[in-house]
Amino acid sequence: MDGHDADDAKKSTADMTAFVQNLLQQMQSRFQTMSDSIVTKIDEMGNRIDELEQSINDLRTEMGVEGSPSPSVPPKVKEEPKPGDDSA
Repeated sequence: MDGHDADDAKKSTADMTAFVQNLLQQMQSRFQTMSDSIVTKIDEMGNRIDELEQSINDLRTEMGVEGSPSPSVPPKVKEEPKPGDDSA
């Protein structure tokens, strides 16, 4: 192997390193963009849920059903044992 081949190998390695670094930077940038987009959409969804809950509460107040529990917390229903169902 002469000096020219060694220079070509070093250049090839440097080119590959630069390519991989560039690729990783692009991937990181795209991941960050997607991550930010997901967080924004989750925040928007939370705001929409809050608005919907407020609208439901306003409607319930207008209907005079102020004392009933929130629809997001279902009432507890006691399960009564069925007669003749003793197979445990």
